[in-house]
Amino acid sequence: MQSIFITGGGSGIGRAVAILFAARGWRVGLADINDAGMAETARLLGGAPVTVHKLDVRDRAAWDGALAEFAADSGGRLDVLFNNAGIGVGGNFAQTTVAELDRCVDINLMGVVYGAHAGYPYLKASGGCLLNTASAAGIYGTSGVAIYSATKFAVRGLTESLDAEWHADGIRVRALLPSFIDTAILDSVPVGRNGTARDGVRAAGLEFTPVEAAAQAAWDAVHGDRLHTLVGKTARRMWFAARFMRGTFRKKARGLT
Repeated sequence: MQSIFITGGGSGIGRAVAILFAARGWRVGLADINDAGMAETARLLGGAPVTVHKLDVRDRAAWDGALAEFAADSGGRLDVLFNNAGIGVGGNFAQTTVAELDRCVDINLMGVVYGAHAGYPYLKASGGCLLNTASAAGIYGTSGVAIYSATKFAVRGLTESLDAEWHADGIRVRALLPSFIDTAILDSVPVGRNGTARDGVRAAGLEFTPVEAAAQAAWDAVHGDRLHTLVGKTARRMWFAARFMRGTFRKKARGLT
């Protein structure tokens, strides 16, 4: 039986991916700091084989323990490591606290780095896939979420580097670049003076992409050859504009058009 280990499995995209992969016959390992969230995700999987692992992705040693626990249950098999855990940090960059900056970098970037580092021997043994959640904010620097955007650029760069480096080892490396997925993270990220990311999306007339679409994109990424999988209309528009209309896109980002 194929198996997937999912960080951030207690909610959002991680939960949706767990549900989809379990429904298609995969063994699922859920990792999160949220015990209640993992328990609810596990309940939603019905009778599918699932294990739960309390994991702070910032702790490199804890990664080794969690993956060893998962491998003991899966017969040593890890076909997909889904580096999905992340947080949003928004607002005026100059007013963001050092603690908030450090936490965002530690979770969104170093959590992914540690996951890749710890997962390598398992993925090499299985000829598996490392799937990282980046973001549309990693396509072009995004005002109001500067540190978040920076971490997602870094995840995208790591994905591209390891795609080349690990090809000879038979490991596929992929990234999801979602735009505005309809999950609770949009309600927890302040953007601007008085609103959240969800308020900003509504004010701009942009779309919310169902979380199930992100789960299907993850499935397609794992089973396809595309390095970056864009999720949502905004992500696709940003990719095009950043590639072919950089000058116009820059002016728009600065509020000059």
